[in-house]
Amino acid sequence: MRLRIAKAVFTSAGCRRTQRGARRPHIARGGSSLAGVNDDLLNARQVAPSVLASDFARVGAQVEEVMAAGARVIHIDVMDGAFVPALSMGPQMVSALDEQVHGAGGWLDVHLMIERPERHVEAFAAAGADSISVHVEATPHVHFALKAVREADCKAGLALNPGTTATAIDSLIGAFDLLLCMTVNPGWGGQPYIAGSEARIEDLRRRIGPDVPLEVDGGIDVSTAGPAAEAGATLFVAGSSIYGAPDAAAAYREIAAAAGA
Repeated sequence: MRLRIAKAVFTSAGCRRTQRGARRPHIARGGSSLAGVNDDLLNARQVAPSVLASDFARVGAQVEEVMAAGARVIHIDVMDGAFVPALSMGPQMVSALDEQVHGAGGWLDVHLMIERPERHVEAFAAAGADSISVHVEATPHVHFALKAVREADCKAGLALNPGTTATAIDSLIGAFDLLLCMTVNPGWGGQPYIAGSEARIEDLRRRIGPDVPLEVDGGIDVSTAGPAAEAGATLFVAGSSIYGAPDAAAAYREIAAAAGA
């Protein structure tokens, strides 16, 4: 896989842009609303294959396979070895998939499982991220981190670990554009879905209302996607259940059907 890193420049107004010009023209400036072909992507049920579970020697081919099967949201898990034990990938992966995913009308959904994510938002936005989720547990400056994501022309996601009380989001409602509910403890792929997560999903849905996308991440497969959807989830991250299957495209379609996507 050839990694293409977008070179960033600064305009006279001080705004960071890639050499390709204005970043992600399918997103309205300021990150407050979606526009164009991608407007429905986070407003309808979607299964988001996670490249963390893919074969890194064939990432492009495997992303192409699931997108040909109907996937439009591609999920990228970023781990720093500090907030979570594992190390995964950085902005270079986002940059490598930028043209491929956006050229197919897709969306790059970045999940930062890293300490002090506000320090790294610019790099992931410049690489081509469309949405960036930060953990409420990862920084004392959550409002600032979410604001930084929006100012980088991305949709701001707030992520919540299983052990964090749902009330942690209450003072942040309005500051984020999507909510990510972890249904496993973060740190590595292939973990089983935490039983009883549906009650938590229902609670979070009540708190954020009907219109905010609610993403679930961890242990999502054909047996868990349906109950999570019934509880109020709309975006379903699936990694090993797709890329660990003999036929990733077929696995994607089966999970999408189970989720009603």
